[in-house]
Amino acid sequence: MNDDLFDYGLLRVNAIERNAAFPVSDAQVSVLEPDSSNVIAELKTNNEGQTVPLRLEAPPGAYAQDSEAPRPFSEYDVRVSAEGYEDVFVRNVQIFSGSTAVLNTSLTSPFDDIDIPYPTLWGDFPSKIPESSIKRLPFPSNLVVLPEPVIPEFVVVHGGVPDDRTAPDYTVRFKDYINNVASSEIYASWKREAIKANILAIISFTLSRVYTEWYRSKGYDFTITNSTAYDQAFTYGRNIFQEIEEVTDEIFDLYISKSDINQPLFTQYSDGRRVVREGWLSQWGSNDLAGQGFSAIQILRYYYGNDIILKQARRVEGIPISFPGVLRRGTRGSNVRVIQSQLNRISQNFPLIPKLVVDGIFGSKTERSVRAFQEIFGLPVTGEVNFPTWYKISDIFNGVNSQ
Repeated sequence: MNDDLFDYGLLRVNAIERNAAFPVSDAQVSVLEPDSSNVIAELKTNNEGQTVPLRLEAPPGAYAQDSEAPRPFSEYDVRVSAEGYEDVFVRNVQIFSGSTAVLNTSLTSPFDDIDIPYPTLWGDFPSKIPESSIKRLPFPSNLVVLPEPVIPEFVVVHGGVPDDRTAPDYTVRFKDYINNVASSEIYASWKREAIKANILAIISFTLSRVYTEWYRSKGYDFTITNSTAYDQAFTYGRNIFQEIEEVTDEIFDLYISKSDINQPLFTQYSDGRRVVREGWLSQWGSNDLAGQGFSAIQILRYYYGNDIILKQARRVEGIPISFPGVLRRGTRGSNVRVIQSQLNRISQNFPLIPKLVVDGIFGSKTERSVRAFQEIFGLPVTGEVNFPTWYKISDIFNGVNSQ
């Protein structure tokens, strides 16, 4: 073997339970050659459910800096086994020279074996269908999640094009989603400022979908798709990279906007080689600029304009619920139960709001609670849950619930 043809990267495997995220200790981790039964290494997870980092061969690091170079990553298969759990098998875990791949395996996952596709920079994926970077929001029928952009705790990712009703939906923590997309879209061994610029674009793209309720307002029950023709690449269960995760942890509540708009900019991007579009970030170009000493914000302004700024979004729990239309006396259903539950929680801090039976029926008692809430928070006292009242209840509920 010619050592000049190989560098090395690291792989760390984490074994957890899917829902509770409890670590699974003493799990057996086998690393295999792709599509074969040849075991390269076997490891055990510790009390934190982690293996020690495993050194694996990868192509030379210079390959990841040149769009014309050979494939810049190697691939390995991983099997994780533990007593009392079904085995998890992940194909094509990607390793870059000088980077640490992190594979989080959920041993109670209900899904089949995981096949990780190539990153979009190397594979053959549909290019993005262009959209307006600033969305029209005709108040109040726009069904935006909140009067301001927020970082949701979770997003719901549809595993196909929007109209594919057979595709699965995945409820994913926001930061996990961003790490997954970035690990699917760019190379972890790129310059840090390029990684940062691309992650900010990914975050802003995602928050635009959240804030405008782009898909829910069209009758879908998800936040975003994994189709690169419509949104961003996402693969359930794929490995991410420590270098990407570190940047996401640093900037996940920032987004790209402009001083004269409230919404996140819909930051579209392309690879910059096969597809080039004016006003879109070039992924390869961003790494070239980082190599010239550009900072992340300078890279973003190079592509999106000198008038862009970074804003900070407030974090909320769960998946924000859209305005369903006016709720009034006689209305029934789950949206009434949401309001009743939230008003009951708020009343613990504001006892002038009468407690309610959470029965999904908007009767006289619910009306009285709504009136009390509106009076306390300076809203027109109508007894109806209109657009401003719905979001003020949501806003106050998130505030008191995080105490």
